Amino acid sequence: MLRKFLLSLSLSFCLSAPVLAAEKVTVFAAASLTDAMTAIGKDYEEATGIEAVFSFAGSGTLARQVEAGAPADVFISADEAWMNYAVEKQAVDPGSVQVIAENELVLVGPKGVDKLELTADALTARLSGGRLAIADPDTVPAGRYGKQSLEGTGLWDSVSGKLAPMENVRVALASVARGDTPLGIVYASDAHVEPKVEVLAVFPRESHTPIRYPAALTVGASEGTADFLDFLSSETARKRLEEAGLTPAD
Repeated sequence: MLRKFLLSLSLSFCLSAPVLAAEKVTVFAAASLTDAMTAIGKDYEEATGIEAVFSFAGSGTLARQVEAGAPADVFISADEAWMNYAVEKQAVDPGSVQVIAENELVLVGPKGVDKLELTADALTARLSGGRLAIADPDTVPAGRYGKQSLEGTGLWDSVSGKLAPMENVRVALASVARGDTPLGIVYASDAHVEPKVEVLAVFPRESHTPIRYPAALTVGASEGTADFLDFLSSETARKRLEEAGLTPAD
């Protein structure tokens, strides 16, 4: 009798577990995806009834949190380097990795200011008495791309002493939008959603490694949460990525 009761209890738990696991999906995503992912999360919940809960931060911060066992189901990085790190640390399922979008790198200033040539003289003149907002080049993809572009265009030596490294690219964007810094290096998608900044110049694509956003399931992903990863390739999600200024991956 006891054995039958335990078997029944076990069966009941197994049947109910997928329902409990499917109540929400927790997504750790790069800060530059805030607008796109928030919209995609709402679409996903409307389509499936499953809530998408997001944690947005710099990719390096999130990768280390996932490595440490943070309760995430999906990790989306702003570059392939931090995704490779997560794969090497066995924090994500390597077979699930897929690139969902691409981006561009731009120089921004407060709304209404004049365009700017990407020359040492023009940059230093505009930065007179101010600093260049940039995501931390040592830990954040946007900062790494920014440093690559400044070096690739021969501008690094002129501005390296005037940098204002920030926690992530959205903090750098906000700094320019508030007028705290006269210039900032951000993604095109960031500038697209912030009405208080102006794109002053676009960095040449060849000046930095391609800006790609890979997504993957974490090794601790709850059952059923792979559906969210699949949803990121849907026409609905691709439309949201475009609306946020990103280019959906082919």
